[in-house]
Amino acid sequence: MKGKKFNWLLRLILPKDVIGITLYPFGIYCRKWLNNVDFNHELIHWQQQKEMLVIPFYIWYGVEMGVRSLFTRRAYWHTSFEVEAYENEKNLEYLINRPFWAWLKYI
Repeated sequence: MKGKKFNWLLRLILPKDVIGITLYPFGIYCRKWLNNVDFNHELIHWQQQKEMLVIPFYIWYGVEMGVRSLFTRRAYWHTSFEVEAYENEKNLEYLINRPFWAWLKYI
């Protein structure tokens, strides 16, 4: 029962096309089942948050979103974290060989 109420709340807060969000060390998903690509996308975010020690990740994400929103209405899609995750989500072995702080090359 609580899960259904929480999903309803998430759907109010998040855009309709969002299927999940990773808030280290948790993954919160709006769908009961994620396919491998969606799950890999969230695992990439989990790794990004872990390597940046969580709080600096959110600070950087906020700053980058703010700066990018000055130039585009689609700032979310252009943040380095999202570009890395979307470009590599279909490579299910990406995290095995992913370099440390790989998101920096997407800035």
